[in-house]
This record gives sequence, structure tokens and C-alpha cells, in this order.
Amino acid sequence: MKTLEELNAVREKMHNEIAVRTQGASTSKYEKHVLVCGGTGCTSSGSAQVISVLEDELKKNGIEDKVQVVRTGCFGLCALGPIMIVYPEGTFYSMVNTDEIPRIVKEHLVEGNPVKEFLYEETVCGDEITALDKTNFYAKQKRVALRNCGIIDPECVDEYIGRGGYQALGKALTQMTPEEVIQTILDSGLRGRGGGGFPTGMKWKLARNIVPDADIKYVCCNADEGDPGAFMDRSVLEGDPHVVLEAMAIAGYAIGASQGYIYVRAEYPIAVKRLEIAINQAREIGMLGKDIFGTGFDFDIELRLGAGAFVCGEETALMTSIEGNRGEPRPRPPFPAEKGLFQKPTILNNVETYANIPNIILKGGEWFASMGTEKSKGTKVFALGGKINNTGLVEVPMGTTLREVVEGIGGGIPNGKKFKAAQTGGPSGGCIPAEHFDIPIDYDNLIKIGSMMGSGGLIVMDEDTCMVDIAKFFLEFTVDESCGKCAPCRIGTKRMYEILDRITKGQGTLEDIDKLEQLCFHVKTNSLCGLGQTAPNPVLSTLRYFRDEYIAHVVDKKCPAGVCKDLLQYTIIEDRCKGCTACARVCPAGAIEGTVRSPHTIDTTKCLKCGACIEKCKFCAIIRK
Repeated sequence: MKTLEELNAVREKMHNEIAVRTQGASTSKYEKHVLVCGGTGCTSSGSAQVISVLEDELKKNGIEDKVQVVRTGCFGLCALGPIMIVYPEGTFYSMVNTDEIPRIVKEHLVEGNPVKEFLYEETVCGDEITALDKTNFYAKQKRVALRNCGIIDPECVDEYIGRGGYQALGKALTQMTPEEVIQTILDSGLRGRGGGGFPTGMKWKLARNIVPDADIKYVCCNADEGDPGAFMDRSVLEGDPHVVLEAMAIAGYAIGASQGYIYVRAEYPIAVKRLEIAINQAREIGMLGKDIFGTGFDFDIELRLGAGAFVCGEETALMTSIEGNRGEPRPRPPFPAEKGLFQKPTILNNVETYANIPNIILKGGEWFASMGTEKSKGTKVFALGGKINNTGLVEVPMGTTLREVVEGIGGGIPNGKKFKAAQTGGPSGGCIPAEHFDIPIDYDNLIKIGSMMGSGGLIVMDEDTCMVDIAKFFLEFTVDESCGKCAPCRIGTKRMYEILDRITKGQGTLEDIDKLEQLCFHVKTNSLCGLGQTAPNPVLSTLRYFRDEYIAHVVDKKCPAGVCKDLLQYTIIEDRCKGCTACARVCPAGAIEGTVRSPHTIDTTKCLKCGACIEKCKFCAIIRK
């Protein structure tokens, strides 16, 4: 496939097939398409076994030629895996196990009657069954970066082409100048989705113009997603790898580069495998390599595997690692647009940023700019986790409120608990308290309240969360991940962690809180790279909004949320205790004493504060305070 005409022919053929999954079209040669999630979450839940049994059952029933089985990327509702959707009706089966497959095949795929008891409960209302895209989780989303995830087979380039794949590259190379490509990205208002939010078009423009006569330039992709609870980029790579390749080729054309590198962490084996397949396929059909579309433009991509160092998410550390050296950041300036990879002009964007590029080229910058807010255009992908009913991947327009994401899409907090805070930006971000529950999520609003967008991890916390412990958790992560090159980060974060540790153990003082704030300031202003500069954010935001919890730990020697073990005390209420001895039997330390039918007591010197006694007591006689 070397010409646009050949590409269009494949697109026309495959579009009719895939339309059955997106529009309920009846042009497919198959009567039904069964899509099974092949992302990391569902794979770990056994989706590969589900596919194997499904294919066997189709053959037993003689309908293997009538039903197409497709292994896709992530659908989004990760907690419900393995996930299986039957098209054209869009029937959604959740938590599928292999024992259910024979019945689903016989009753649904052969006889035409969906098995309601195996369906996602929100899609069943009496005798009516609604499609997945009509549920609260999907109806309120706007999928741009995730447009192909859960729709196509990520290991089939023809399916990507059937969804308009590589059309944007063809348009850029044959109808646009590099300057027009960059201007389109500038007009879109797309900002980097990796955390800092720098305008993507401006980055490309600098790389093209700052050293116009450079003999070689590079395009890099940051797929080293390291925030705890973040899996946005991984899901795009697993579900739609070709979109990243196409976007990088467009970027290469725009800045005058002929070589690209994708830096992906080795802990993402499925993503790595699918990227390797996609790169080989793109080379085979002429979308990577020499003389793409006969335009004289050459561009190729190589993978580089990272060892999981969080600091390599920082652009100069990432480039240093690609070069084969220890991943440490470099002082800036000079910036990568002038001297980046191998000291040559380089641009670096993350996976989600690239995932938006082809659509922007095809539909125009104004189309993308029509979504979002004045200064934060387009959509944003979030990985919802923590105390939330619908754990998973969501994409919403910038400016959507936190309440809408948590309650409208995420399904709210489990067990009737109250929302307390949400952490955005991971170890580099901050906590958003309940008083800002209705804040529109965009770059500037989050910075104003002491948080940041980050790559898109969104951890929800309920009333049982200790905010001091949360700050300690993220700081411990940063201490472990610091490269140690600069003293403010290497030493400062360690001292901050030690203070937090003392506070959570009831050994802190009010002076410690003052010292903590001073350290935050010095680490933030003197660290070499973004890791150290943002490390104090979780501490500063929790001090800003939950200072009373710090004071309670220090003055009252109590953890209001009942999380910090050193500050807890277990007590048996005499009037409630029936003397059943259940608590004593499960206590691993033998700390509970008493006779049958008589109130028991807890020896606090022996108590491990494990909570086993509370879980076992049927009479709510044991309290933790």
C-alpha cells in the first residue's frame, strides 16, 4: 500500500465491516460481532480463556462463519472484566467467565435471546435491554483520544484504516505544508496531556524554527506512565497503537524529523507487543519508512523500553535514558527543541497528546477548539480509581466538573460514604477537597486550588481516608523514585517524609508542621526537575485544606479517620459484649481476654491493631478510636 488510492480502498472495505459496531449497520458479512476486551485488566481476569472457549462453542454450534470474534483494547469499565459486547445490538456482558459461554452462545448467538442474568445490570430494565453507550458511564463521555479503544482489533491495521486511520498522514503529506500542519495544531489549542500543559503547536513550531538547518531532528513519545493509579496511556497503546505512529509521523513531517522513538515501560508487556506489531505493519504497508505516499518524506520509529523509573517521565531524563545512559534530568536551558535527544532538536509528547493529532488534522483545529474551555481545549482522559463505584477509564470535555465525573460517570462513592477529596496529578499533584467538588476540571482551575492536571490519574477518597497518610504515601513514592542528582530533591524529600512519619506515629510537634511547610518551599524552588519541583504538592494541598487533621495527629494524638495504626486504640464496650468469644478466637496476638458470656477486654500492650476483632464481632461491641 503506497498510494492514497490504495489506502482509501482498504478504508472503504473495512469501514462497512466496522460500522456494525458503531452504527448498528447491516453491511457486514457477519451476522454478529462479539468484541472481548484484551486490555491488561480484562486479560488478568481471564479474557483470553473466554475467547478460546467462545471460539470453540461457535464451532460446536456451526456458526463460526456467522459470528466474528474480535479481541479489542479497553472498553473503560475496568472493574467489570472480562467484558464482552455483542453487536449490532450492543449487548453488554460483564464479569464473564468460561462457564457462562455455552449458554450465551446457544441462547443469544444461535437463538437470538440475550442472557439477561449475565448482562451489566444497568443495561437491563424489565424486558428492555439498552446498549452500553446509553448507560451513565458512557452517555456523558466524549471519546476523542479513546475513539477506537474497544472498537477495533489493535493488532489489525486494516481495522484502524477502516476507522479513518492514516488518512490524516496522507492529508498532511499531500495537501499541507509543514507550517500549515503546525498552524492547525496551534489553532486547536491542544496542550500537552503529560502534565505540564505546554501548547503542543508551540513546541512543534520551536523545534522547526529554532535550528532550521539541523542535519537531523527527532520525535519522541513518552509512554513511561508512572503515576500510581494511572493507566490512560497504557490503554491507548493496547487499544489503538497505530494512532500514535500516525501522529508521530505527522509531527516528524511538521518539524523536519526522520526518526522517532517511543519510550515505553517494560512493565507494559501487552502494550509493547502491540506496538511492535503495529510498527511492523506500518512498515509493510508503507506508512513508515522511505518515501511515504510517494512524497519523498522518510520517517521511521523504534521502541525503547524503560525500567520503570518515575523520573524518566521528565523529558530530559527520558532522552538521557534513550541514549543509553542512567535516566537523570539535565539543566534547562537549552530546551529539547534546541538540544534534546543526542543533542539534536527534539520534540516530546505523551501518548494521549499524540492520540488527538490525526483527528485534528482531519477535522481542523476549530473542531477541537470547540470543545473544552477558553484556555483548555478538547477532552481529557482520566483513570478513575480509589473509593469509586465505576473504576475505569473515562474521557470528558475539559471543563466538566469533578462532581459530574465522580457521581455522574463514576457512580459515586461505595457504601453510602461521603466524598472527601480527589487526588489529581499523582505524586506531582494535589488533593481537591469537597468544598471544590463542583470545580470545572481544566489546567488553570486545578492550579488555582493547589492541584494540577498531571497525566490524568484521578484517585477518589471517602471520609475514611487520612489525608496526612495520603501525603505520606505520595511522598514515600517520590523519595523512592528520586534520581538523587540534586540535593534539594534527594535530601529534602527524605526529611519531609521523616516529619510526616513522625506525625502519623503521634510523635510530631506543631513546630514539625512549620518545618514541613518550609521544606516544601525550598524543595519546590530549588529542585532541578519537575519531579522535585512538584513533590511537595500533595503535602501543601493537604496542609491547605486539611490542616485540622495534622493538628489532631500532633496535639490530640489521634487520627480522625482511624487509619494511622500508632494512634489507634481498640476498646470493647461492656454493655454490648455478649461474651461469645468470637473476637478472642481470631485475635492473632492473644490480646483479648474474658470468659464465655462475660464481657471481654483488650490488652492494649499486646494489641496489633489489625482489625480482625472488629470484622468478627456481630454486636458492634468493639470500637476503634
